[in-house]
Amino acid sequence: MPKIITDQNLRLLIDTLVGEGKRVIGPKAAGTLTLYEPLASAEELSLGELPRRSAKETFFPLCENILTYEKSSSGTTVHDIDPARFPETVLIGARPCDVAAAPVLDAIFSWDFKDEFFLERRRKTTIIGLACTTADDACFCTAVGLSPADTRGSDLFLTPLAGGSYRCDVISDKGEALLAAHAGLFAETDTAEPVSLAEPQLGPLDLDRIKAWLDTHFEDPLWEEIAARCAGCGACAFLCPACHCFDISDEGSEKQGARRKHWDACGFGKFTYHASGHNPREVQPHRYRNRIMHKFKYYHDKFGQRLCTGCGRCIRACPVGIDIAQIIDDINRK
Repeated sequence: MPKIITDQNLRLLIDTLVGEGKRVIGPKAAGTLTLYEPLASAEELSLGELPRRSAKETFFPLCENILTYEKSSSGTTVHDIDPARFPETVLIGARPCDVAAAPVLDAIFSWDFKDEFFLERRRKTTIIGLACTTADDACFCTAVGLSPADTRGSDLFLTPLAGGSYRCDVISDKGEALLAAHAGLFAETDTAEPVSLAEPQLGPLDLDRIKAWLDTHFEDPLWEEIAARCAGCGACAFLCPACHCFDISDEGSEKQGARRKHWDACGFGKFTYHASGHNPREVQPHRYRNRIMHKFKYYHDKFGQRLCTGCGRCIRACPVGIDIAQIIDDINRK
């Protein structure tokens, strides 16, 4: 049975969680932008718009140490980073296009190697999703099989109600546990109607048809046509909630330093550069082709799901106006 929570009690929940020592992440105003950031109090919560960057940083930081080292006259000491020290976290107010990417990332980080850094953060994070009531001309979640009220990946899910409260649906055991621990802030559902949800401009596409085209068009003039504009800047990958490429490098001096894991992007010219000097994707058309193939063919071949949730961030940020929604729509019409 769904519960309801008032906006006042939602903010009291945040302050309570912070007081309990939990890390609370939510949309927060940062200058002219809204970002998913740690909240010091409920006053910092800003639910008005989709954050500029995705929520994947909650589990997959832009850069993190995986070990540190120190060298002295007596030898070299290596200090491993212990994932058990990661804090209990509540991600609150995350939009469906961000939340739906979390189980997509689960597949890659627990496949042939279990990435304990990612998996421990996921295990310790409870996600409170929030339905979208607005959409701009870059939103296309409905085109890739999601919706503004999609609950996949959430533990609790909030739907705005007329009058300012939220209907709260329990999606998982973690969500049930959080609600039970703070039951006094929730009430039985009433007759309040949900507010109108967002309506992205691009409706459902035939994703199987798109994949079938990609299966047979590894070589196609389309890739040259698109990549003629692509600057290879990587903004699309860094803002995407589902992109997950990373590199590992050693930084520091002879005496001390760290081995660091940091984001990378398949659109960068040196992403596939071999030590031999060979680069199997030496030109931008090959790199952009890989982006589309990975999202709508390769990932599906491996894990049975798409690597795109239709958030539209890549469209908004692209400095040369490449529109991935238009690309897959065009493929769908072929």
